[in-house]
This record gives sequence, structure tokens and C-alpha cells, in this order.
Amino acid sequence: MWIQYHEELIVLHIIRLLTAIYTRRAIPYHGDVKTYAPRSAFLPTTQEDLHVRSWDQIDIAFISADAYVDHPSFGAPLLARLLESEGYRVGIIAQPDWNSTKDFLKMGKPRLCCMISGGNIDSMVSHYTANNKPRSEDEYSPGGKARLRPDRPTLVYTAKARQAYGSSVPIIIGGLEASLRRLSHYDYWTDKVRKPIILDAKADLLVYGMGERQSLEIVKRLDQGEAIQSMVDIKGTVYATSRAKFQQDLMSTIELPSFEEVGDRDKQSNTPTEQGKQAYAKAFQIQLMHQNPIRGKRIIQACMDRLVVQNPPALPLDEEQFDRLYELPFTLDAHPDYQKDGGVPALNEVQFSLTSNRGCYGSCSFCAITSHQGRMIQTRSKASLIKEARRMTQHPAFKGYIHDLGGPTANFQGLACDQQIENGPCPAKECLWPKPCSNLKDYHGRYLDLLQALEAVKGVKKVFIRSGIRYDYLLEVCDKQTRERFMHHLVQNNVSGQLKVAPEHVSPAALDAMGKPTAELFDAFSTLYQDATEQAGKKQYLIPYFIAAHPGSTLEDAITLALYLEKTHFIPDQVQEFYPTPGTVSTCMYYTGLDPRPGKRFTSIHIPKGRERHLQRALLQYNKPENRALVLEALEKANRKDLTRVLLARRYTS
Repeated sequence: MWIQYHEELIVLHIIRLLTAIYTRRAIPYHGDVKTYAPRSAFLPTTQEDLHVRSWDQIDIAFISADAYVDHPSFGAPLLARLLESEGYRVGIIAQPDWNSTKDFLKMGKPRLCCMISGGNIDSMVSHYTANNKPRSEDEYSPGGKARLRPDRPTLVYTAKARQAYGSSVPIIIGGLEASLRRLSHYDYWTDKVRKPIILDAKADLLVYGMGERQSLEIVKRLDQGEAIQSMVDIKGTVYATSRAKFQQDLMSTIELPSFEEVGDRDKQSNTPTEQGKQAYAKAFQIQLMHQNPIRGKRIIQACMDRLVVQNPPALPLDEEQFDRLYELPFTLDAHPDYQKDGGVPALNEVQFSLTSNRGCYGSCSFCAITSHQGRMIQTRSKASLIKEARRMTQHPAFKGYIHDLGGPTANFQGLACDQQIENGPCPAKECLWPKPCSNLKDYHGRYLDLLQALEAVKGVKKVFIRSGIRYDYLLEVCDKQTRERFMHHLVQNNVSGQLKVAPEHVSPAALDAMGKPTAELFDAFSTLYQDATEQAGKKQYLIPYFIAAHPGSTLEDAITLALYLEKTHFIPDQVQEFYPTPGTVSTCMYYTGLDPRPGKRFTSIHIPKGRERHLQRALLQYNKPENRALVLEALEKANRKDLTRVLLARRYTS
């Protein structure tokens, strides 16, 4: 898809995306982000830019809901640079005014196609908190200004682009917003099941996943004169057709319950029926089991008189392709047009970060990474990372610090197992949860080698690790000697005062629903980290993240977590409240009350809603005076008023 990674408090691009999806508070933006590269180094954005290049027309109009930042952490520029490297003339239309066609036509009508992305962050998450309150800032807009993109920009931009360019210009949608809505999906903001987005948008084709292979093939075939309507065989794409025109013999096909079935509502009460929720959970499980680029099957879903067809996922990039992608001539700056606004805040922490890997097999129920990056890890070569680091050291703003080396999970540095080469990920078995698979391979030695190589680059003072580390992988898969070497190097060289990890909860039931490791493993890692820190003679802290009101978490579970926090003398400054976003197992749980994971047999699961969400959140910050009444109410409802003195007395008695 046209994005790179995906929550709302961890610093760096990957975690910025994830944090935004799961509503941790945004990182404050202070000061300007200066642009050093000349305008000519960027892709064209105006008619004047075309004149400078002596172009009379662009081949591809790339429309994005994000501001234009020429950095590989931003999806639209990443794909635009890739297409440019193949000789195509690409123009960027960033955050166009959607009230007219003027901005859409500022570089004229594209020769080949229009590509549309809703941006690095889902627009609805960018605009609204987990409690549906409007946000006042947008990190992916100039100066952090809010509302420079519409709600659901993929729909809005597609309609306006069609009006501007007419029916002769193919419109391809992609990005996070489209990728996670490619089939019928539950929409938290309207509290109903919506149709596949390709039908709502009336686009010609949808690209899901990371998008490089698909975009290149689509544009190449368009350039050769092929009609967009005939491109029904491209992996990693979704198209709509009629059942009469559907070519059944192309490849093995699985049919999901229809949109009408998964979204069935009672006609009198207008509430979802049990049959509808069961059909939704079944459809989601089928999708979950066939996210396999090696042996995946085509999936179809009927919606009214149309048939939506999802081809199998695109193949992962090999090392050479991955290297080439990140060695394209990015300026690492925001476009000069934003200089007057102080730049684009999202660039702050990612400007000098290095992406070493893609994909995640971490099994977290609340994360949508596997829905677009997949479970197969893709990695870059050491030589390519060193080359990029050397280029960074030449940037005028570089101060010697590489802010991150990683990906969705920093210490996942290779395929989970050798079997994935021929078979792809196991359809009904997770790599790490509930216990690590015996075939799981360890790559901490490789990661340590990368860190040391980059630290040796002239001009680099420090390499920090700010993307996620899976401590269960380190503790249960890595051998003792390598683990000790890795931990020593981590605390000595790669932590800036704090290391952030995500245990998310301590209750076994809640952790099981989340697909997270046991609390005992987090405690073991805490001890290991503290010991290594003391041996290094440093004062560094472990900062855990926790989720309130996740499916499977009862009020009793929240009290268990509160007692754990009281015992360990740690109260989180921010609490992540579960945010149901398209594409995650947890969102399916939230809507249906059923666990769709293979092996769980659609068992019922508790779903905190309404006031209980607020009570669970308050328990995680029981020491705040404004939460006293909620904590008392929670303890009373759980028949645990005996804990009042433990959680409240020492903080509120005069």
C-alpha cells in the first residue's frame, strides 16, 4: 500500500502509525523543521515545476491526504520515487482542497492514471479519539494543523478526481485507509458494517499491502495500452465486477459470506443480528487464514449486485529490491512550501531513522500490520543500511544520532522459519503465541551486527532503538550467550534514558485475547533490563504501555492490573484505550463478541463498552484525583470495595 507502517505515543514512524491507530496521545511538536534541499530536488507539485523540467504532462498524479515529505517513511513519496526511477513522470498533489477540482488539475490531466492514498494514518483516527472526540492537531499536516484532509479522504478524493479527469483516466486507490477496508468491514465511527471501499469509492482498482510490485505492474501495463478493466490477475489488488463477468477458472477461489450476511441487522431494532455477527466472524477468520503471498487463494465477496474480488497478497520484496527502494534519491526533507508553517511535525523523529525490516509475526490482536505488511519478514542488507547512514551524515541537520534502526518489531530480522520460503505463514498457527513455535529462528546476532556496523560509520555518534522490541522473542528463542551480549549492548549504546515496551496487561484472560505473552515474561525482562543497566553503571528506565478496555478484559481484570501497578509503584502517564479500527482481530471481537482466531472456535468474549470503558481506564490511573469517583464505582461494581484502602486511601486521606 502507499504507506510504510502502522499506534499513538511511541516515537518514530512505525510506532507513530500504530500509536495513532490505537490512540495514545500524540507527541508534542515544538519548533521548526527546516527544509535544506532545493525545490528542484523534489517531485513536481505545480505547473511551474513541470515547466522547469520541460514536461508538458505528467504520467501519474499521486494524490495524498498527507503533506509531501520526501522521505521513505512516507508512503506516497516512496512509491512516487519508485515510479520515477522507472522513467515515469510523477506529480504529487498533497492535501488538495476537496471543494473544487482546481488543485486536482494544477498539473493537468495525467497520461496514465491517478493514484490516491488516504495517508500514513487512517483519516478517522487522525481526526477523532477513541471516544470519538475531535483532535486539535494532525502531525502529517504543515505545522500540525488539523482538518487539512477530509474525513474518509479516499472517498472524497476519488469522487473529485473522477470529476476532474473524467472516466478515461484510471483511478487506483491504496494506502492504509483502503487496504484495511478492502472487504466488508466494521466501522466504529458509524457503528455498522460498511461495504468494501472500492464500491463506495467507485475506483477502478485497489492496491493493498505495501504496493511496490502492484504499482509497477499496473503502470507498466497501462503504458503498454492495456485497459485497467482487464487487470484482474495482479497479486495484492482488489477489483469489482459482476458475477456474470467473473472468471472462475483464473485461480483457486474462496467465497466469503456476503455483505448483506455479515452486516445483517434486525429490521425493527436496527441492531446487528446474531446470525450477522457470526457471519462476520466467519468471514474475518477466512481472510485471516489466507493472508499468504506464497500459497494464498483468491477471495470473493458478494455485495448487492456486485462481486468484490481480492487477489492473493503480493510477494514480499527480496533483499535486492528492498535495498534499491531505500536507496532512491530522497531529500529527507519536507517540501519547501511548508517552510512558512514550520515544516511537518511527523518528520521530526523519523528524519534520521533507518528501516531495516518489514512485516510482523507478533500475533497482537489489536494490530493491523499483518493485514498489509504481512507475517513474512523482509530485510535489507547491511551494506545498504550503511550506505543510507553515510548519506544521512551528509545532511545539514544531522547531529550524529540515528533515531531508530528497525521496523514494526525491531528484533524480527528474518523469516520466522525456513518453511515460509515455500509455504508462507502457517494459516492456523501463530509463530509466537501462545508459545513460540519450535521452528522459530533467532536473529538477535544479526541485529547486533547491524547495530555495531552502523555505530562504526563515521559521523554517527549513537544508534537508538525506538521501534518495538518483542521481549518474549528475546527471552524464549534467543540463546543465553547471545541474549546477554544483546542486552549489554542495548543498555550501553541504544537506549536514551528510557526503553519503551508493550506488555499491555497482566491478566491472563486479557493477555490471551490480545495475543500477548504472560506477565511473568514481562517481569523477567524487567529484571534482566534492570540488571544490565546497573552493570553498565547507568540510570535508565523501562516504560511499559498498557491497554484499557480491550475485548476479553473484564472489570476484575482491570482491577488486577491496577493492583499490579500499585505493587510495582508505576502509574502510566498516558493510558491507551482500545480503539476498534478496521483490519484487526480485536475489532472483529469488539463487533461480534466472538473470538475469530483459528483454534478458538468462535467462543464468546467479554466486550467492555459504554461506561465500563471509562471505569477500566480510570483504574489504570487510580492515583489521579479526577478518577477517584470512577475507581470507587468500579470497585463497588466488582464487589471489591475492600481494595479502596489499597488503591485510594494513601492518596486521598487528609
